[in-house]
Amino acid sequence: MSFNALRNVALVAHVDHGKTTLVDALLRSTGVFGAHQAVVDRVMDSNDQERERGITILAKAASVQWGDTKINLVDTPGHADFGGEVERALALVDGVVLLVDAAEGPLPQTRYVLSKALEAKLPVVLVINKVDRSDARPDEVVDEVYELFLDLGASDEDIEFPIISAIARDSKAVEGVAMPGEDADLTPLLEAIVRTVPAPTVDADGPLQAIVTNLDASDYFGRLAIGRVMRGTIRKGDRVALLDEEVAEGERPVERRLSSLMGFSGIGREDVEERVAGDLFVVAGFPEVEIGDTLADPANPEPLPRLSVDEPVLRMTFGVNTSPLAGKEGKYLTSRHLRERLEREVLGNVSIRLEDTDSPDVIEVAGRGELQLAVLIETMRREGYELQVSRPEVILKDIDGKRHEPLERGVCDVPEDHVGTVTQALAPRKGRVYDMRPGDPGRTVVLFEAPARGLIGFRGLLLTATRGTALLHTHNAGWMQWAGDLPHRQGGAMMADRTGTTTSYALDNLQTRGELCVGPGETVYEGMIIGENSRPDEMIVNAVREKQKTNIRTHSADDAIKLTPPKIHTLESAIEFIAEDELVEVTPSSIRIRKRILKEQDRRRLKR
Repeated sequence: MSFNALRNVALVAHVDHGKTTLVDALLRSTGVFGAHQAVVDRVMDSNDQERERGITILAKAASVQWGDTKINLVDTPGHADFGGEVERALALVDGVVLLVDAAEGPLPQTRYVLSKALEAKLPVVLVINKVDRSDARPDEVVDEVYELFLDLGASDEDIEFPIISAIARDSKAVEGVAMPGEDADLTPLLEAIVRTVPAPTVDADGPLQAIVTNLDASDYFGRLAIGRVMRGTIRKGDRVALLDEEVAEGERPVERRLSSLMGFSGIGREDVEERVAGDLFVVAGFPEVEIGDTLADPANPEPLPRLSVDEPVLRMTFGVNTSPLAGKEGKYLTSRHLRERLEREVLGNVSIRLEDTDSPDVIEVAGRGELQLAVLIETMRREGYELQVSRPEVILKDIDGKRHEPLERGVCDVPEDHVGTVTQALAPRKGRVYDMRPGDPGRTVVLFEAPARGLIGFRGLLLTATRGTALLHTHNAGWMQWAGDLPHRQGGAMMADRTGTTTSYALDNLQTRGELCVGPGETVYEGMIIGENSRPDEMIVNAVREKQKTNIRTHSADDAIKLTPPKIHTLESAIEFIAEDELVEVTPSSIRIRKRILKEQDRRRLKR
């Protein structure tokens, strides 16, 4: 295959603007799926949680054949928590397809991914998606995209990009700002990609140089390195040198023979004999490989510049479940199971870091955001792990002798009558609104910045206050000086004082004192949190008390107990709810909130 017949393209956009749906459409249009083949929607979102949450978590590659040209497509996440995936995906490609919703226009994550593409000097094909929406305003959106390019300091050459209007769901596209016709297909988009994105400019005859931009893990092969050949040819069976950060001057790098070499074909991978400069590859056999390493010719080992990935901003502890109910619901319970699983996660997820703590049963895990850590915990509980996790804390940094904390920028799309709710919720969290603009009819887009720890729990609070009508997206925006103490939840914890099964009679008496998070017939234990007190004080209660049986007849009103439905915590809301001295117990079938120290006398002794 000649270089001219190859294109490497990443699809980038804000959350939910249609990247994965467009990849589906391109795979269908180019015959990757047969006419008779039953295919699920968003085929690239292969992970269960990606399908349930409707988001892309991992960047993935696929390849399609258009005429004589092979096009490698890299689908990237839109959520800022998975921004590390976007940064690395851009190192694989020579151009980007920027998707923008015809109604919503460019949003903060559009700005983030576009700034990264312009930094890498990648040409852009602009796709205005969902032009069939009733509130679509494609002409205004195109103007907003031009403004965004100018804001980011784009050159005159960068602004010369083709514009395609599309309905990705229906596999239709047309050049320019227009509505695709009945018989339209994706030909205009594919032609624009071939025309705009350059073929790789590479030296195929020089000594091998290949960059590793992503990692994967296989039960059979172990660690897999995914990347791009920058110079020369990588062949199965050849000896290859691995150049990592540790290789010092004059030291010999690790050398191994390549036992396995794969390329992308459709949505899968296939064994290949060689991959020439410009193409993407997957290799096995280097268990020590890290993102940013170079695979090179042993006779002439030249390292490529390393990829940099944004640092983690949040950390929390993962520990062995020590509650009285431990071991009843899960399959993997020990610290060895926990450590092996987390080390396996780090193999393929470079934006997560592990650190040891004072206890061998507790591991500290750092990541890019609350959502990323919640996705990891949810994945583990589905695999049968039992664990207990702490409240997330921000990672601090010392700049010029002063304490700094991570700063987040956010965009919140809310109904007009809830704009005050957003500003009031941000004020005590040291947030600052810096812009407001009209969104869809009857809605306003609020742009703000706030310390990252102030936004822990903000999403849940906002959804409750706006009855689920708010849309919130945040991304890391650098560092700010320590903002001081921030408020946490209003009420104290309501804790069970003994093990047993909750009764309607006991809960009926307790529901007047605060909001409960357990219903009748649930097993509780001493130190387990069963609700939130309406006052700031902590309260120890008996939730298993039964009504005394006497031979005196009771009023019928006594029998008709009316319980308010409990507030059932999800994994995310439980992590947001807990205080520093509390933990979330996570098992395959339950999420419980508990005190770190379960017995009251032990807690009192520690306070003294």
